[in-house]
Amino acid sequence: MAGGWETVIGLETHVQLRTASKMFCGCSTAFGAPPNTNVCPVCLGLPGALPMPNEQALKLAVRAALGLGCLFARKNYFYPDLPKGYQISQFEQPLATAGSLSYLSPDRGIATATIQRLHVEEDAGKSLHDRFPKQTAIDLNRCGVPLIEIVTGPDFRSPHEARTYLLTLKQVLEYAGISDCDMEKGSLRVDANVSVRRAGETALGTKTEVKNINSFAYVEKALTVERDRQIAVLEGGGTVAPQTMLYDSKTNGVRPQRSKEASHDYRYFPDPDLPPLVLSEEFIAEQQTLLPELPAKKRERFVEKYALSVTDAAVLTADRNVADYYEAVVHAGADAKIAANWVMTEVLADAKDHGDGLRVPPGALANLIGLVRGGTVSHQAAKRVFAEVAERGGEPRNVAEALGVMQVADTGVLASWVGEVLAAHAPEVARYKNGETKLAQFLLGQVMKVSRGKADPKLAQRVLEEKLAS
Repeated sequence: MAGGWETVIGLETHVQLRTASKMFCGCSTAFGAPPNTNVCPVCLGLPGALPMPNEQALKLAVRAALGLGCLFARKNYFYPDLPKGYQISQFEQPLATAGSLSYLSPDRGIATATIQRLHVEEDAGKSLHDRFPKQTAIDLNRCGVPLIEIVTGPDFRSPHEARTYLLTLKQVLEYAGISDCDMEKGSLRVDANVSVRRAGETALGTKTEVKNINSFAYVEKALTVERDRQIAVLEGGGTVAPQTMLYDSKTNGVRPQRSKEASHDYRYFPDPDLPPLVLSEEFIAEQQTLLPELPAKKRERFVEKYALSVTDAAVLTADRNVADYYEAVVHAGADAKIAANWVMTEVLADAKDHGDGLRVPPGALANLIGLVRGGTVSHQAAKRVFAEVAERGGEPRNVAEALGVMQVADTGVLASWVGEVLAAHAPEVARYKNGETKLAQFLLGQVMKVSRGKADPKLAQRVLEEKLAS
């Protein structure tokens, strides 16, 4: 709610599917190739070239629809749209409809976005405005890359809600291996329909569509700017025009691109070169079996099975690789809660510094946790061992021995260190014996210092207490 106005947002998310070849031809989908090298007569739309659907793209699209709980029509047709003179897309019979995705709204708790439709289409080429002065270059490598478009209802009530939904959607798609969802590479792109209305009204206001948003942070910023612009127009006595707006991240502003099209402007008609796409019940069922455990279910299971907090489970399941790594550490014998703490701190910090790589094998981390629990190395020393194993490899016990951080549990050696400390701190010992018992921690700290951290803290404390009592 902004100054008595309610924001209404619907999102159209274009997601490139993780395939090696394009939607209707065998050209590579690899990102970063020299301009106009991954092209052929089919994706260029040359006369006589005939498209053939990519089966793997259809499998991934079906898995995406299943992951979002969508319903399937038995028959679906491809329809033309624009970019290479036209775009092969779907219109009247999308691949799937009536799905949903729950997410954590910052304002409303658990909220659910409706997925009105999920349809398959091919991507367009890319306009490059910074290659040549005052000219626009066209790179058609992206033309024909398989896409799914996921269209929500007008379900979001703030820009922050929209961003939270998108992060949740990205997580689901990555878990299922459908797309890498890399916005910097254009693998996931968002168009947002925005309108405002007075609080309490039910009729939707005139909507605009905001395009050219290339990060999740910019989604929130762009929607905030457009919302505020519409409110200012209405409060100034004007009317909102149904336009397509472009977001400029450098100025954090929006500008009109064109008047907004309606579906009839695209002149959809069945593609004469493609037969009906028939999805059998067996095909859909097969894709269902290939779906992994999705994030929401995994979070619930982590809380129940490993007795983790909801917050910790959310951190551990945010990335599928991290979730799998955590479970591998537990299965290797580590305590579930202790393993969670190690993964959320040392492991994720190391991954952040090294390109998201999980450099310490799960079994090695489990062994290291066992060394700490057994009193062989201190927790602080174990961090040094972890860093060494991550950098150079090796078995944690051997690394700890090489670093000289194995804890000493020999009572004779401990007694020698304790005696040395008591002799060096006679005034503190006298004060302790006169009732200042809190000095015991100070003296224990000195024992750890003298031992250079090698003393077993619990055993050293017991020896110290015995010496002080004698």
